[in-house]
Amino acid sequence: MIRFLAISFLSIFTLASCSLKTTEGLRQVHFNKIEVENPYFSNAEIDYVYKAKIEIYKKNFGGILIIKKLGPENHRVVFTTEFGSTLFDFEFEGDTFTKHFITEDLDKKIIVNILKDDFKLLVNESAKVLAVYESKNQRIYKTESDESFNFYFLEDNLEKLEKIVNTSKTKEKVVIDFTSSEENIAEAIVIQHNNIKLKIDLEKFKKE
Repeated sequence: MIRFLAISFLSIFTLASCSLKTTEGLRQVHFNKIEVENPYFSNAEIDYVYKAKIEIYKKNFGGILIIKKLGPENHRVVFTTEFGSTLFDFEFEGDTFTKHFITEDLDKKIIVNILKDDFKLLVNESAKVLAVYESKNQRIYKTESDESFNFYFLEDNLEKLEKIVNTSKTKEKVVIDFTSSEENIAEAIVIQHNNIKLKIDLEKFKKE
């Protein structure tokens, strides 16, 4: 009997520890949608310009981040100081990543890979849907990326993208929060890592 209780407790503990916080309390629903879209960097006629702060480990970087769509599945992401010195210059074209430049303070393999993954997720315009969940006022689309998953949280009525959560099978790794009042324009973006000390704050430049 004791052995049975011990095995039962271990099974419950294992299931609880393996459950993903992202989908707790959500109801899985049938879906017809093939892809979920991120419209915030989809217009090639717009230069998306943000005041930017990057906190990475014990270093802080501030300046201006510019995102430009160059073509289908092709974006350029450039981070400069307020005086115009380039801190990094990345290009994404489909699955191809090009590091045009990065300052020495950031040019560490682990940092480059993290920034690459963050900005690839940020500018990626569509992803194939694996499953759909619902909460009281949101619809959540689960997608797959390499060995991880991305969950797109959309406001239910307007289908406005509010958040993307990148996860492993059991843990949330990165959360991207969007604040948007204009259609297809993100006024503020916060990229927060849960397993490392890295945070990116973006605030859109306002027209005078």
